[in-house]
Amino acid sequence: MLKKSDLEQFRNLLLSLRAEIKGDVEQLRVHALEGVGASADSKSPTHIAELGTDAYEQDFSLRRVENDQETLMEIDDALQRIEDGTYGQCEMCRDEGRTPTQSAIKKTRLKAIPFARHCIDCERKREELFR
Repeated sequence: MLKKSDLEQFRNLLLSLRAEIKGDVEQLRVHALEGVGASADSKSPTHIAELGTDAYEQDFSLRRVENDQETLMEIDDALQRIEDGTYGQCEMCRDEGRTPTQSAIKKTRLKAIPFARHCIDCERKREELFR
């Protein structure tokens, strides 16, 4: 079980990460959409290769935005788990009926991925299922 001071530390880490990602998402969104409707703009590409590069960069940026938005949802879920008192407990272990001590996610994992839902062993099992 995590101490109250640990939970506060992780809450601050999650809030900081969320603010950073929100800023990145906004910048990527603006960058991806700035070329939309710019055909009359003097910056519009005149060569077919430039059009392909612009389309690729726009697609890449939009995919990054999508991934970052998924991460933001994971962060919000982790913040809710802090409020619920289940933060730092592996969801799969808990579903198997293990005690909070038995289902604890190691602090080193939470420091690396503060929104982690599963311990390393359970995450490996999940990855095996999706291969």
